[in-house]
Amino acid sequence: MSNEEVYAAGLLNRALDPATQPPEIQAFLHTELDLLHDVITEGMRVIDVGCGTGRHLLLLRDRLRLGVGVDYEHRYIAEADRRAGGRHLHFVTADATTIPVLAAFDFAMCLTNTWGTMSDKTGVLREMRRVAPKPHTRLLSVYSEASVPSRREWYRRLGHGVLEETRELL
Repeated sequence: MSNEEVYAAGLLNRALDPATQPPEIQAFLHTELDLLHDVITEGMRVIDVGCGTGRHLLLLRDRLRLGVGVDYEHRYIAEADRRAGGRHLHFVTADATTIPVLAAFDFAMCLTNTWGTMSDKTGVLREMRRVAPKPHTRLLSVYSEASVPSRREWYRRLGHGVLEETRELL
């Protein structure tokens, strides 16, 4: 099953249900949120690349002057729009290698291993640099090799057992 098929099938929403997550994955996700609360300050303009249903921007909305989420899966963008309720959050269906915005942001993020699933990682990084051009304004979070056993368990709980593992490095 390709990434496109997995996301189109709604797996993201099921994966974000804590009942499906091994404790190590829950700890990773909580740490990611703690980091965002430390880094994102009042009045920032933030773009979330590969935003899914917008959960990070929605959690930060009271701090943001502007939040923009980008994802190629239109159903997730529609859900994010619905949940945002028209506030200063905007969600766009687009390819992360050609983000359709001209404005510069204070911070660009691509979280929860989203970047690790993207086929054109260099293109995504190039776009993140373009939309958040200042140094120290971009954040990627990816799973480490040590997370493989926990991720195998997580996928099993979601009904997607691991059939083959490959070793892909940058």
